[in-house]
Amino acid sequence: MQTQKKKLPIGMENFGDVRTEDFYYVDKTGMIAELLYNWGAVNLFTRPRRFGKSLNISMLEHFFSLQTEKSIFNGLEIADEEALCREYMGKYPVVSISLKGIDARTCQMALRMAARIVRRAASKVQYLLESEALSESDKIEYSRLLDSNMDEAVFCDSLRTLSEMLEKHHHTKVILLIDEYDVPLEKAYANGYYDEMLSLIRRLLGEALKTNSSLKFAVLTGCLRISKESIFTGLNNLKVLSLADERFDKYFGFTDQEVRELLAYYDAVDHYDVVKKWYNGYQFGSRNVYCPWDVLNYCDRIRSEPHVQPENYWMHTSSNDAVKRFIQESANAATKREIECLVAGEVITKKIYPELTSIDHIWSLLYATGYLTQRGQVKGRQVPLAIPNQEIRDIFETQIMEFFQENVRGDGETLSRFCDALQSGSQEDVEKVFTEYLRRSISIRDTAVSSHRKENFYHGILIGILGVKERWGISSNRETGDGYADILVEPDTGNVGIIIEVKYAHDGNMDAACAEALKQIEHTRYEDSLVDDGREHILKYGIACYKKRCRVLLSRS
Repeated sequence: MQTQKKKLPIGMENFGDVRTEDFYYVDKTGMIAELLYNWGAVNLFTRPRRFGKSLNISMLEHFFSLQTEKSIFNGLEIADEEALCREYMGKYPVVSISLKGIDARTCQMALRMAARIVRRAASKVQYLLESEALSESDKIEYSRLLDSNMDEAVFCDSLRTLSEMLEKHHHTKVILLIDEYDVPLEKAYANGYYDEMLSLIRRLLGEALKTNSSLKFAVLTGCLRISKESIFTGLNNLKVLSLADERFDKYFGFTDQEVRELLAYYDAVDHYDVVKKWYNGYQFGSRNVYCPWDVLNYCDRIRSEPHVQPENYWMHTSSNDAVKRFIQESANAATKREIECLVAGEVITKKIYPELTSIDHIWSLLYATGYLTQRGQVKGRQVPLAIPNQEIRDIFETQIMEFFQENVRGDGETLSRFCDALQSGSQEDVEKVFTEYLRRSISIRDTAVSSHRKENFYHGILIGILGVKERWGISSNRETGDGYADILVEPDTGNVGIIIEVKYAHDGNMDAACAEALKQIEHTRYEDSLVDDGREHILKYGIACYKKRCRVLLSRS
């Protein structure tokens, strides 16, 4: 009888649920011991999204909380630290909040959302209203945290107030956990109220972390390290544990050994190379790690569909605004070359600021958010950067194509020349105009990328150009004859039908690639459906591309 496998904890952020509901857990509890042995009053961990920050925050809450169920740590690494467990497990009131859900168009709405988060945390300890250790004025002050109309002043003082009340009641200091502290700032930047939100978060954290005598210690997580001068002014007890820090480098993300063990457990070791290519490649400190979100999602798919292709799971959990902004700067020739180098798998060395005065420094932002990662040794602030893996490269390629398609309509004159030449059978003009577009576009020239993927890129550019002819019939990868034609075009006037087959000349021999394209059109009888539709004159274009050059051959029937 086959043993039932544990469930995969996709999207789960509650440590207690993972441990009690029979989910697979990659043990990161060693982080607790490292935190306690290497004491920091305020600890800030900066890692990209989807690398386990929220689950680790929940793990810390369950370990220290007075309400903890100690048995959920049985068999885990921290259980071997018996002295630490006796001294710290289940011994502290814990205040834990997450700011990741704050996404508002105005600062007023963001404040209301943040106040609701604090109110939920305060409502969990309403026994304070009956506490003999609190005075009547203390209880009135605590009650303000439960008010649905909490004002700005009460909000900014809320975490310190809650800490003080809990210390008075329990006669012990409080542990404060704040997950994704920077999300409200990122959203505020996108919606134009960054300075207002910065002031709010600065005051909240200042009261909670700097003037809070009831604090045992605090842990914060986020993607970005906003500069101390901007948000942590006067906070002298802050320990920052960033992407480049070797301390705690194995506690966020999956290590190679952890991925091998997970795949072995689910009988999927034959997928290791694919998982490594698509989801590995991030360097935290001195360690290479995988994105847990991607590994878990792909493992879940292959359990039921062993032959399924890898997917881009990250793309659907983020707006990818940082990459969009980067691509939009490609009008600058130097930036365009840098983008092409990165997509080609090359390394670019850039000055990375350990702290961001805002989130407007694009290279530091791409690095902090995981779209670029360290490759090799850092020299001062000069960090060698590369795209981590195939998944992130896919995001870059998608954004490049979307940017091209958004901007192509602005060049009506050139578009008309191209479409007119295509319809009239002017091979030379088709080649000339398409070459102009390739020179202006961001090319994909990674030698590790298959010819098929490169052909898809050039195919996409052609579809983007032809899309301006709204009344033309454009079919992409349509089944016809004995195969699937790259592009079929039916202009809205005349009786011309157009077939386009795109090839990538991987060896640079574009003449041979054009000939191969035309041969494929003839062999697969792509013209049949056009003839059936009454198109009497068929123009067959074999288009070969190589980097920023193209060659066009025409055959008629």
